[in-house]
Amino acid sequence: MPDQMNSEPKNFTGPGAAEGQSPPLYEEPEEFSILDLLLVLAARKGMILSCVLVGALLALALAFLIPPTYTATALVMPPQQQSSTAAALLGQLSNITGVASQSLGIKNPADPYIGILNSRTVADALIAKFKLKDLYKKKYLVDTRKKLAKRTSIKANKYSLIEISVTDESPQRAAELANAYVDQLQEQNSRLAVTEASQRRLFFEREMEAEKNRLAEAEAAFKEMQERKGIIQVTSQVEALIRTMAQLRAEITAREVNLQRLKAGATPQNPEVLRQEIELKALRNELKELEASSARRNPGDPLMPTSMVPAAGLEYMRRLRDVKYHETLFELLVKQYEAARIDEAKEAPVIQVVDRAIPPDRKSGPARRIYLIMGIFLGGMVGAIGAFFANSFQNPIHAEKLQALKTSLRLRSKSGVGASN
Repeated sequence: MPDQMNSEPKNFTGPGAAEGQSPPLYEEPEEFSILDLLLVLAARKGMILSCVLVGALLALALAFLIPPTYTATALVMPPQQQSSTAAALLGQLSNITGVASQSLGIKNPADPYIGILNSRTVADALIAKFKLKDLYKKKYLVDTRKKLAKRTSIKANKYSLIEISVTDESPQRAAELANAYVDQLQEQNSRLAVTEASQRRLFFEREMEAEKNRLAEAEAAFKEMQERKGIIQVTSQVEALIRTMAQLRAEITAREVNLQRLKAGATPQNPEVLRQEIELKALRNELKELEASSARRNPGDPLMPTSMVPAAGLEYMRRLRDVKYHETLFELLVKQYEAARIDEAKEAPVIQVVDRAIPPDRKSGPARRIYLIMGIFLGGMVGAIGAFFANSFQNPIHAEKLQALKTSLRLRSKSGVGASN
């Protein structure tokens, strides 16, 4: 034992070792090369091919279980933005056109209409029309919208045309849904005021309706005043009143002269004298009524007392002025409204349908070839990973570690059972 303990260690004479150097405590594992990888795959080629075959069969089975779908596409040309003088000037500056366009916020003209197509209003209209909630078997409307959005593709192509594509199990329903998107776009575009002319038309329309109501109120007030005051037309009525009073005064004067002539040659009890006095008294009473301020007038009588002429004339002019004011303003608003309607008809954004969707005669999915390729690829990956695991378990070092792990787990399970007993 002492000799062994005092004995000097032998020198390591391996390749590349320095003289007198002690041997290493462990040997470094060799690097895994491409050749070793190919050897492992070649040794397990049967398992890999089996995994590839199983993956291909599963992918094909899944592809045939999924029902076929069809995609119908409609093509729409949105209204183009009208070029202005500023845009033309910017177009001449070719070097800074892009920067200037970005600074001015010039965007694709199709963007607003794509936003309208993706709106909740359009989605709800299609859901209600085609009863998609029952078709998609969704309990809530929000889930139905999400399902419809997944089956719909709305985008602008490189020519700034809007492509509306809808995927469905039925080719006829796919085409009808795509065309329904186009119809909803036209309906929403006609409803929304997206141009300056439409804004002016809506403004004048509201003001015209309000002024029409105010004109009707002024006319009703004018009519009520005429019925209450008995005024039809002040100028004509005053002229008639003055003419009537002049005639009455002339008649009274003539009767008074005639009465004096009769009294000169007849007694006061003469029947002719009495008749003349009675008629003269009636004419004087009629003249007093025309001059009185509180005289009672019969309905429909165009003559009014002279004391009422100033107040009635003033109220008549005020009411008539209100009616004429609102009438003139209403006529101006009508003219402006008609002009705005003409401008809107000229500048209205017209959506032109390039291609309406037709039922497709070829299914768009599922892509069985892609399913098959993915199945083969995943099967090969699983087979290769399995081959590497199987090869690592056959390595002696790994086998010893695996056996030690199994023994440790077995001893722990036994100790746990003994402790419980």
